[in-house]
Amino acid sequence: MIRVTFFNDPACPWGYCANPALRVLEWRYGDQLDWRLVVIGLRDEVSETMRESFDAAGAAARMGVFRDRYGMPFSLQPKARPASTGRGCRAIVAARLVEPGSEFRVMRALQLANFNTPLLLDDDEQLREALRHLPGVDADSLIDRLDDDEVEAAYARDKAEARAAAGTAIEAQGKASTAESPLVRYTAPSLVFESDAQKLVAGGWQPELAYDLCIANLDPTLERTPAPETPAPLLDRFRDGLTTAEVAALLSAGPDYVPEPGAAEEALERLVAGGEATRVELGGGTLWQHAVRARGHTRPGSEITESREAAGAEPADARPSRAERSLRR
Repeated sequence: MIRVTFFNDPACPWGYCANPALRVLEWRYGDQLDWRLVVIGLRDEVSETMRESFDAAGAAARMGVFRDRYGMPFSLQPKARPASTGRGCRAIVAARLVEPGSEFRVMRALQLANFNTPLLLDDDEQLREALRHLPGVDADSLIDRLDDDEVEAAYARDKAEARAAAGTAIEAQGKASTAESPLVRYTAPSLVFESDAQKLVAGGWQPELAYDLCIANLDPTLERTPAPETPAPLLDRFRDGLTTAEVAALLSAGPDYVPEPGAAEEALERLVAGGEATRVELGGGTLWQHAVRARGHTRPGSEITESREAAGAEPADARPSRAERSLRR
């Protein structure tokens, strides 16, 4: 087994765009990888300078670059204000303490809501609503625990670990953050692979082949599950759904693993036509779910969007186009 420490933050678009590669690793290696999520905590408060200089339209437009380049669903609706990420990170930590393993699903749900709805990651009630759609996750319990001493201590440990990147490969590659000098911080997404006494660091944004190379060098004997011929087994495996970009990555085969989103979408549409899958339009992209498991799910962050629309705000998906990506089983 290879241990994987994954540094991420729900507000980082790079960390969000890594989801297709992460899904591939989960499918390909399964339980042979032992995952551990460490939240970075990009900022615990919004400075007065940040508030005064916040360009809502410009910030939203920059998300379009990620959408066009990596296929992730991104709504281009401007946020009401800048937000800190500490409360969202605490919700993820609380999930880990309440039910180990559920933190990955909470992270993904907050990513989808953050980049596709008006969600502000420092608003407790919006966090609560963003997590209500997750079956098996008690949103009220998590949000009510955000200020518990146990959650605060665990969050502090995560933050300290995320700021211990000095002297590692991520610093040598110039992918670490020195904004909190003298501390050197892992950027999102960063993966650290360990087996016995060996450690390989894939710091910052990396292609999926970089992760695969690390794993192959640490343990070439691991079994590799091949890509399926259709998306059906994928929707069965990843119970909270998959974006088109994730499915395209998971279906890609061969030594280069070149995704074909158009072909993936066509195959997914056939499943929808056959009653095997459902689709949810999300931020100019699509979230696909197993038809049976989709019952009881609501659109990620839909309660937040609906409350703003009722108040006269522009719908989050007022400008649909086609793009895609993100999830954890």
